[in-house]
Parts: sequence; C-alpha cells; structure tokens
Amino acid sequence: MIADAKILIVEDDNNLGDTLHEYLNSSGQQCFLAKSVSEAKTIFESECPDIVLMDITLPDGNGLELARIFRESRKDFFLLFLSALNDPDTKVEGFEIGAEDYITKPFAIKELLIRLERLKEFRQDLSKDEEEISIGDLKIWFKKFEVKDGLGNILPLSQKECAILKLLLANQGNATTRDEIIDKVWGEDKYPSHRTVDNYIVKLRKWADSDTQGPMEIQSIRGIGYKLIIK
Repeated sequence: MIADAKILIVEDDNNLGDTLHEYLNSSGQQCFLAKSVSEAKTIFESECPDIVLMDITLPDGNGLELARIFRESRKDFFLLFLSALNDPDTKVEGFEIGAEDYITKPFAIKELLIRLERLKEFRQDLSKDEEEISIGDLKIWFKKFEVKDGLGNILPLSQKECAILKLLLANQGNATTRDEIIDKVWGEDKYPSHRTVDNYIVKLRKWADSDTQGPMEIQSIRGIGYKLIIK
C-alpha cells in the first residue's frame, strides 16, 4: 500500500464510500471522504491529496467535470475513476482528462488495492528521476508530470503518458513492442489495446516533433511498436 499518501474518495453511495474510507484508514492511509462535488472541492483545496478516487454520477454535479477542475489546479496527483458507467466513450473521456485507471463497479476491494499498489511503484520510481531532462529544446519533468515543447509551451502529462515516455527513453535506440508497453504500463488490465497505445503515442510524438530541429524522434516500427531515437 502507498505509504504517506493522502487519498480523497469522492463517492455518494453511502455503503461503498464508507466501506472504502474505513478500509483504507484501517490499513494506515490518510483518507478523506466527500459525498458531493462541493465537499470534494473543499477537501481537495485544503488537504492536497496524492490520489483521488472519483465517482462520476454525483448529486450536485459530474465527476468528469470535477476531475477537469482538479487537473487544471494540479497535475501532480493520481486520478482513478470508480464508476458504474461502462461505455467506451466515457472511459476514453476519463483517460483524456488524465486518469490513471477506470474501474467499473461493482469491483472487489482487492482489485482496487492492486491498482493502488501499482501507483506506489510508479511513485517510488519518480523519486529517483532527475529534476529536469533536456533533449534539444524539449524538457521533461517527470516529478511534476510536465514537459516543455519546442515552442516553449508547458504541457501536462498523465501518469500513463509519463510511464510510456520513461519506457521509451529507457529503451532508446531499440524497438519497444506494444505488448511490452501494455505489460509495463497497464499490467494485466483488460481495457488497453494496441489502439490505446497508439493513441497515447500520438500526443508524445506531437510533443517530440514540436522541436523541428531537435534530436528526438519517436519512430513507428510497422507491426511491432515504437522506437525513440536521440540523434
């Protein structure tokens, strides 16, 4: 379990919300429960949580819109949606906001704990990263979940985008298969497909290509995956 992490649960279902709050607190986490958008905003601003577990259908608003507000305020927290909505468009919208995970209700608490443990591993890896990585005019700040493009714009990255970029950098000069990306970044989740990986690469490639004279290139390897080149 993630040590020293503050967790905000945004859930209006009394049974599920109270159960998660009690269980996570009993396991040593500092956990807060909000049952409405207004409560969630107050706790988010005052406690600065590291992880937000977000329901979508709330009595006074929409969890997707609330997540956008939170992301505009801060980029350095992990976002997981917990929702009974199982349609692909809603899932895609959640990931576009920058969610690390989308768990469909009903789910086993053990499943949630496994995914939180995965975030722990990523959080620990971040602590080992350099404060700033410069490649041509491009800059990367993994700890802040941000990059700077070739035009000087600061862009946010989700945890998944950070993880994919870290993997490509670690394998620079060598092909990284789509299956390897799914295994290392998503683990055993059923949702990701090769197309999902391709969609994430589109944003990373657009960022890399913004430095038109720069040394970085993300190449497609037909039928296999991708290769990051630093010339």
